[in-house]
Amino acid sequence: MIAPNISELAVGDVVAERTAVLQRDELVRYAGASGDFNPIHYRDDVARSVGLPGVLAHGMLTMGVASTPVVEWLGSAGWVQDTQARFTRPVPVDPETGAELTVTATVGAVDVEARTARIDVKVVFGGQTVLGKSQVRVAFA
Repeated sequence: MIAPNISELAVGDVVAERTAVLQRDELVRYAGASGDFNPIHYRDDVARSVGLPGVLAHGMLTMGVASTPVVEWLGSAGWVQDTQARFTRPVPVDPETGAELTVTATVGAVDVEARTARIDVKVVFGGQTVLGKSQVRVAFA
């Protein structure tokens, strides 16, 4: 993979696209790593008892799935300074098929003098965007 060059970036450029499928076993591993053992992330009966459609992916896991293609695109050309997102819709994870997320990362702003760029990340599940104002600010070496 060729390292990105900040002087070649333009607002609107798509820098990464990916489809990722979250499975329930990943939710369990994420719960163990993060310490978030809220049962809505592994028990359908508990999730439904609070009005949810079923077991949901952790929001921070979804945010990590959103940021990963940007980190891979950036490679050793720089580093992530900041990342943020609003959780706008839940991501139910089917026990058999999981949840397929489509991630598209687009250049939202470039500051060549400061050697930074804002990458806007769109994450879609079931035809709907699940993160709002999802942005990763990167700095180039």
